[in-house]
Amino acid sequence: MASSLLPLPLLCLLLTTTIAAAGFNCTTTSKCTALIQYISVNATTLSSIQSLFSLPHLRSLLSANSLPLSTPKSYSVAASTPINVPFPCLCGNGSGFSDHRPVYVVKSGDFLFEIASVVFVGLTNVDDIVQVNGIVNVSLIEIGQKLWIPLPCSCDDVGGEKVVHYGYVVPAGASLAGIAAEYGTTETVLEGLNGNIAPAKLQAGQLLDVPLKACSSSVNSTSLDANLLVANDTYALTANGCVKCTCSPANNYTLQCESSQLKPVSNWSTCPSTLCGSLNLGNTTTSGCNISTCSYAGYTSSTILTTTVITTNSSCTRCSKLTLDYIKNMVQSDPFPASYAAVHHSPNHHVTPPSLNHHHFRPDLPPSTPYLPATVAADSEGRFDNHIKYLILGDGSVT
Repeated sequence: MASSLLPLPLLCLLLTTTIAAAGFNCTTTSKCTALIQYISVNATTLSSIQSLFSLPHLRSLLSANSLPLSTPKSYSVAASTPINVPFPCLCGNGSGFSDHRPVYVVKSGDFLFEIASVVFVGLTNVDDIVQVNGIVNVSLIEIGQKLWIPLPCSCDDVGGEKVVHYGYVVPAGASLAGIAAEYGTTETVLEGLNGNIAPAKLQAGQLLDVPLKACSSSVNSTSLDANLLVANDTYALTANGCVKCTCSPANNYTLQCESSQLKPVSNWSTCPSTLCGSLNLGNTTTSGCNISTCSYAGYTSSTILTTTVITTNSSCTRCSKLTLDYIKNMVQSDPFPASYAAVHHSPNHHVTPPSLNHHHFRPDLPPSTPYLPATVAADSEGRFDNHIKYLILGDGSVT
């Protein structure tokens, strides 16, 4: 079969313009999903990127870039536009690399250095390609040969938290402090993840391991997607494409999942039920101060698992009646809380607890002003709170 050798002048040129990637530090033995930033020097399409990185489904590329699921494969990507590419990460011997993909088929005129530095724009390097593919002669590759392209990644926790590791290409003029601020981390964390890199030595084109905050979820540890992690401002399709889960700071970094309304990508003929009783996945219902949400809990070979998560409405005020003795003690304080001194029930009926002088509450009113019996309301721990404006009247009504 034909072989290709890299001309020395071209080799020298590429060496001066490309900063080679290497595996990220990874001490865990588990698998995970990682992201890497791909920036093509030429205009391209989502279909071409999907093919280059051996992505089984376009949906994963759309979700990693928060693009609508209706986006076509022919969607144009302008030159120098960053695209996030998801891939499975496998760690071993202290380093993390993509798990046996992407796979690149060698074409006529290809060279290892060109494949690493031009085709994959420096997201990998010759040494790593040679090592994972067991190549004996680095100067000899064959047309039609299939090469595993190892992309750097990690599955390690950062600061005790689950994160999605992101291979970020440093743009010209960027600083470590600016990158840290943009992605919600710190310079110290970035330095630690990237071989104690000195901020002053940061170079354009360098590939950094940047940890992206991921949303917490209710996924069961026995689920087929037990390791599901969704990075901030992205979404993921899981349960054979039947469930769409979104991560956003607007939801306090709690995974929000719903039925994808898509056809399953497995041997399922239709998507299984995603109900929590009568509540649809992702929907909520309120009872008193409690909010019940139907949340995603994983899937098995035949079932989608759900669970009802109950939270408390933070804007809901739980009032309790204070005893008369407690009120007497409170009104002896000077001054009495102003927010209560001006509260009234109606123009002619100003509220005060029984047996208490109304001047404690409304000293501006004459002693003959009529009052309805009532008890001042407090929070659930019996404390006055300036944010609580309710009064519980003698007839049980609240104002």
